[in-house]
Amino acid sequence: MILSRIHFATLLIAISAASMPAAAQLTSKTGAVVTTPHVRAELVAHAPDGVTPGAQAWVGLQITHQPEWHTYWKNAGDSGLPTELTWTLPAGVSTGEIAWPVPEKIPVGNLANYGYENTVLLPVPLEVSTLYKPPMALAGGTPAMDVKLKASWLVCRKECIPEEGEFTLSLPLQGSTALHKAEFDAAQAAQPQPLAKPGGIEVNGNNLQVKLEGLPAAVQGKTLAFFPETPEVIRTAAVSGKDWTQSWQGGTWTATMPLADQRSASPTVMPVVVALAEADRQPGQPIAWRAEAPVAGTWPAVATPARAEVSPALQAALTANAANAAASASPADLPAQPTGTFAMALLGALLGGLLLNLMPCVFPILAIKVLGFARQAGNARAHRKAGLAYTGGVMLSFLALGGAMLALRAAGAQLGWGFQLQSPGVVAVLAGLFTLIGLNLVGVFEFGRAAPSSVCSAQAKHPLANDFLSGVLAVVIASPCTAPFMGVSLGFAIGLPAAQALLLFAALGLGLALPYLVAGFVPAIAYLLPKPGPWMGTLRRLLAFPMFATVAWLVWILGQQSGIDGAGTLLALLVCLAAIVWAFTLRGRTRLVIATVLVAFTAVLTGAIGRNILQVVEPARLAAAGTAEQRWQPWSAERVSELSGAGQPVFIDFTAAWCVTCQYNKKRTLADAEVLADFDAKKVAMLRADWTRRDPAITAALTALGRSGVPVYVLQAPGKAPVVLTEILGKDEVRAALAAL
Repeated sequence: MILSRIHFATLLIAISAASMPAAAQLTSKTGAVVTTPHVRAELVAHAPDGVTPGAQAWVGLQITHQPEWHTYWKNAGDSGLPTELTWTLPAGVSTGEIAWPVPEKIPVGNLANYGYENTVLLPVPLEVSTLYKPPMALAGGTPAMDVKLKASWLVCRKECIPEEGEFTLSLPLQGSTALHKAEFDAAQAAQPQPLAKPGGIEVNGNNLQVKLEGLPAAVQGKTLAFFPETPEVIRTAAVSGKDWTQSWQGGTWTATMPLADQRSASPTVMPVVVALAEADRQPGQPIAWRAEAPVAGTWPAVATPARAEVSPALQAALTANAANAAASASPADLPAQPTGTFAMALLGALLGGLLLNLMPCVFPILAIKVLGFARQAGNARAHRKAGLAYTGGVMLSFLALGGAMLALRAAGAQLGWGFQLQSPGVVAVLAGLFTLIGLNLVGVFEFGRAAPSSVCSAQAKHPLANDFLSGVLAVVIASPCTAPFMGVSLGFAIGLPAAQALLLFAALGLGLALPYLVAGFVPAIAYLLPKPGPWMGTLRRLLAFPMFATVAWLVWILGQQSGIDGAGTLLALLVCLAAIVWAFTLRGRTRLVIATVLVAFTAVLTGAIGRNILQVVEPARLAAAGTAEQRWQPWSAERVSELSGAGQPVFIDFTAAWCVTCQYNKKRTLADAEVLADFDAKKVAMLRADWTRRDPAITAALTALGRSGVPVYVLQAPGKAPVVLTEILGKDEVRAALAAL
């Protein structure tokens, strides 16, 4: 009897362990300061007249960046994510909006962002109404107000890292709080001054012409930096030449700039900021000015990418590694999906689940199902019940995994489909589970001899539990695979409300279970199965080898995550596990003595070297490009930006060691001599994004593509929209895409 039930707890441990995201990039602290490897963030205040109704008071988050790191302005530019502040205040106290200081333009390859380096203070006005009731002071103390802040920011250099912190600051209600007066004064001096006249903006074809009046005489004739508060309207990186011009006509400043290639907004009013260059700024004088300019003219139509192409956010995700904004957006922030589109996604999920039965990673489970059906040959009623139980296990498991992924993403974790196999602990547990199943199939032990009599009685009374648990096991091992139609549907699910997203996961589960559900209800199929007989013993032992092959695959995956020491440790512990199982099949005192010794030895060995399984080892990086033998390069935002800036096409392989489909495509298509010759002929740079372990940057790029798992293949060339190829990659498809460059 297969050990599905006795190891159900093991499955639950694997699923729950998978639900725990990797360690956060920072540890939030309760206090005024949070320090990460990249920034020092501090909640500060300035209340020169005390915190009383009607008095002017300010609070703010001061971020000090490590060299070369930066965070973002309210409009991050071509990529990035603004800093967000969420306040918890006493009743009668409120805050205004962030008074954003003037940013600087930060080049990112052939793109540009707006943000801050070094030290920046984001001030926020604190408003105390007459309804505020001060707390009673403790004996001998001074009454104080507690201000709590939860902040999140994206900090970037060559890579981008989402961080967050929780801050608490007690403000005395009596006397002044002016310790940070200089910082708040500097932030105030960096505020853009409002212009008396709103100016005007005119849309002229694919360009935008801006006219501002009323700028101080001392500014006239100077070159000004331009910062639109509305994102994704202009081509941010255009700074000179025919693409961008600025001039003065008396006291009127005029600038012409190109619209963004993938514009996402057509505003009727555009708030804009202009600022002096650093060299032209004078102490004590304004450095920037702001106007809310009305827009005249007709906006050109917004380009809509074809179905095989990617969303407009892809370019930012692939080149600046800052599309974490898309990954962290809540479903409420996303537009409603048309009913027809959702129906197509449901159909795609159903077909994807059906095709998942053809994926190699599902074969071991299918073999078990064939054996189970053969045992019940000729019993149509038993077939129907088994099909329903298996379907229930599959669908509930898909709903559990999908719900866990959606919940963790909503909580800020950067996860995608197959996330459970990104955890070395889960991989090790699954390897142990499949070792036990293989040992059972090969005849090392029987369920009745290894389990208590009460469990055996329960098994006899509830035989459908094995069918249900085989459905659970099928999902656990099949979930890392991505079949055709699955990638688009799962990526679509991320942007849907929870109820609709879970319907997609349920449709995916129904597709996986459908062949066995149909077989259970169509008597003709059941009668085709052979009658039970001695041949079943041979088949059972034969089916042990797919299980052991799965164990070998899982050990290889762990080696990619935790290194050779981790893989070796897992193999040693699996040998100990097999020995313990064998010991429990013995009789009398021998069983007790040998089993006790083996369990104790395994416990000591686990304590001594078990940490090797969970250790974090940087994945082996490919050597730097530059030789003819070095074809594949590791994916990074900076590398994509460099290649795009040099005008070179790029092919990106989003892959993972635990993705069987990825390995199949890698060996069958991406290693084909004709395909490689076409890559060379078109001078295409080949990058590989390895998602074997959790990587927020890769997760963000996948989310921007509308995908939540691997494999994903992207071909992009300067001046052309990136194209996403299918999950089951064919040589003809790749060659046709390359020929179109």
